[in-house]
Amino acid sequence: MAEIPPPKILIVDDETAQMKALCNTLKDHGYETVGYSSPKPALAELGKSEFDLLLSDLMMPEMNGIELLQAARKQSPDLVCIIMTGEGTIATAVEAMKSGALDYILKPFKLSAILPVLDRALAVRRLRLENVALSRRVEERTAELEAANKELEAFSYSVSHDLRAPLRHIGGFTQLLAQTEPSFSTQGKRYLDLITQAARQMEQLIADLLDFSRNSRIEMRQIPVDLQELVERILQDLQPEMAGRKIAWKRTPLPPAQGDPSLLRQVFSNLILNAVKYSRTREVAEIEIGCAGNAENEIVIFVRDNGVGFDMKYADKLFGVFQRLHGPDEFEGTGIGLANVRRIVARHGGRTWAEARLNEGATFFFTLKPAVLPVAAENGKI
Repeated sequence: MAEIPPPKILIVDDETAQMKALCNTLKDHGYETVGYSSPKPALAELGKSEFDLLLSDLMMPEMNGIELLQAARKQSPDLVCIIMTGEGTIATAVEAMKSGALDYILKPFKLSAILPVLDRALAVRRLRLENVALSRRVEERTAELEAANKELEAFSYSVSHDLRAPLRHIGGFTQLLAQTEPSFSTQGKRYLDLITQAARQMEQLIADLLDFSRNSRIEMRQIPVDLQELVERILQDLQPEMAGRKIAWKRTPLPPAQGDPSLLRQVFSNLILNAVKYSRTREVAEIEIGCAGNAENEIVIFVRDNGVGFDMKYADKLFGVFQRLHGPDEFEGTGIGLANVRRIVARHGGRTWAEARLNEGATFFFTLKPAVLPVAAENGKI
């Protein structure tokens, strides 16, 4: 392991004897010191060598400590500076701190007073350097993430184009085969139907995966959203999905929330469609959409149904990709909808969870931030 070099201090004081004594004393305490009795040669040395700390007298003939400090910080921005001053110039020392000095030491001083000040100043320098290194790593990581996102966009396009094309061919040729070969047996027609269904399921899976990927990268608009109006529009659009069903809807007022209207639409659509789907075994489905809590910093929204429910011991699997608690022969789906819900809500700074009992229905909860301003007219364009 490489040995850590001692802190390097540049000492500037026009009282040469005091400057030399201070250099020698601090060397005895583990510091590397270089001393000058004039500011200009000290600045020249600072241009050639790297120092951790500048310890400068305040009152000097050709350039005072504040001017030296400002010139030194231009050459070495991460340098920490301490001003040495007499009792009568404390006000000026405070001005030096306003100009960038980290601290000041009163003359005449004792070693026991100097060392703690030096330790604090060097600790600040280490933090500054660590912050610079951290900022650099963040910039590098951001650049890597941007590159990865571009690769992911290219991959998404490839998936969308290259995988969907053969699926369309499968579906198209299966349909042509069914039309041109009417003599197929019942079993043969069944096989064609299964191929067609499988192609459609695969296309839906690809679409869901692309949505899941896109929802982590899409730029979010943070505006006040009228959740009442949003749910109204969703229910209107979902009328074909509910044709022939007896559904008893219960709705309580929803407060406006802060978020992206199109992404929040996906959240509500997924949860409402789930409630409709998993309650279809009931003669009359009961679905409730409401607000379970409206605090200063959090709104709790829920969607409840009286459907098949699930065993709570599997609740941790619900929001994972491809995680399903019912077989495809019972309920259709790709197992991505709830993962999308969690990802979108998380991007809004919210939480998601569920409560249920087997064969007694389920309730899905999520939280959003309250709207910070009155709902804008733009919200109508969802």
